[in-house]
Amino acid sequence: MPTRVNLERLYDDHAAALFGFLLNLTRNEADARDLLQEEFVKLAHRPDLLDNVADARAFLLRLAHNLAIDLIRRRATRRKNYDQFEADSSASAFAPATEPDTEAFRQAFEKAMDDLPPEQRAAVHLKLWEGLTFDRIADVLEIPANTAASRYRYGIDKLRDLLRPLYEEIK
Repeated sequence: MPTRVNLERLYDDHAAALFGFLLNLTRNEADARDLLQEEFVKLAHRPDLLDNVADARAFLLRLAHNLAIDLIRRRATRRKNYDQFEADSSASAFAPATEPDTEAFRQAFEKAMDDLPPEQRAAVHLKLWEGLTFDRIADVLEIPANTAASRYRYGIDKLRDLLRPLYEEIK
């Protein structure tokens, strides 16, 4: 059974990646923080969830994904704050840049990521920022590996199309 120290270590080792993933899914910093807290409170109350877990990062990402999806579903059914939830892009998953061209690309990329459906955005994030294989992405998102690969491919294709004008401009 994991001890408090193990939960602290899990937090230290994975919180930043989990927060980035949650921020990318929710597009809202407060929601991402709340979901991260909810995840670790759940683990503190139910440390047995970590029993027999072979890959802690994948397990924590799957738990974070499920919590985010639950939040999305709750909001969709209530329709309360739904427009703000979908349209709120004030929180950024990307650090601001100091060079104007880099900042312009960062903003264009962030806007392009916002335009992806949440399923594609999750697959792209897990592949690009977490470096997961499609099999691991499938485990985290609880979908077939072929679906994970398709969501990633469609997401990358859409990003390419959305960012092509910027590429042509700086070429």
